[in-house]
Amino acid sequence: MAIKTGEGGPQTGTMTECFDCDNCKESLYGRKYIQMDNGPYCIPCYDAHFANTCDECKELIGHDCRELYYEDRHYHEHCFRCFRCDRSLADEPFTCQGEELLCNDCYCSEFSSKCIACEKTVMPGSRKLEYNGQTWHEHCFICSSCQQPIGSRSFIPDEKDYYCVPCYESKFAPRCTRCKKSLTKGGVTYRDEPWHKECFVCTGCKTPLAGQQFTSQDDNPYCIKCFGNLYAKKCSACTKPITGFGGGKYVSFEDRHWHHNCFNCARCKTSLVGKGFIPDNDEILCRDCSNDL
Repeated sequence: MAIKTGEGGPQTGTMTECFDCDNCKESLYGRKYIQMDNGPYCIPCYDAHFANTCDECKELIGHDCRELYYEDRHYHEHCFRCFRCDRSLADEPFTCQGEELLCNDCYCSEFSSKCIACEKTVMPGSRKLEYNGQTWHEHCFICSSCQQPIGSRSFIPDEKDYYCVPCYESKFAPRCTRCKKSLTKGGVTYRDEPWHKECFVCTGCKTPLAGQQFTSQDDNPYCIKCFGNLYAKKCSACTKPITGFGGGKYVSFEDRHWHHNCFNCARCKTSLVGKGFIPDNDEILCRDCSNDL
């Protein structure tokens, strides 16, 4: 690098007429000089007043030396070297670590992480993946099942193995009892078997049963309405199903059944729950109404 001397920059020339150094006033006739913005300088005066000091050897960087600089530090070309291996950094990429200049090899060896898969250095600027305190080259982070790079896709850890989502679902995820596909989230359990929520439906009307009250018949799930229509006893008074759900109670007599609130005298409508009654063909009567016959 050229020495920094201001906007005009230094110019070197040879004088053939009377001309003095702006600092020491000695004649520059027949001598090399450097032209600065404020006047010409002989070489010794230029080096003494304008040359930078090498940050490594602490000596002046003369006008005839190649000067290199990094941030506010200046170096002779031969002083600009790796702090660890002493390799010249003049035409090499380097990294500054604190006050030390390091070549890429030394920096990576000491400060860069190593890939957990191939145990090689993960070079600065290269694509990598970090998880749980460990580092991989992007191409080294592969699915333990299909052996394909996972890249930026979602993955699922399993102890020391890592799986892409499709492989994990195929290998480990439970399968729905109805559709046989993997359950990746949610779902319900019925009779110790897993179901997708959308697959767990009433055997009769196909209404989803997840989060709803239901019962079963021959191991098949039914909503309350379908179960009542298909299998429940029917009330002899209102003919509606007697399901017993929701705290509903009923009364049975011989082969007939009634909801509690339907078990009334056929004449006076008095409730007969817990009371004596008299059957009269298809009707039931309280004792008073029976005596009036």
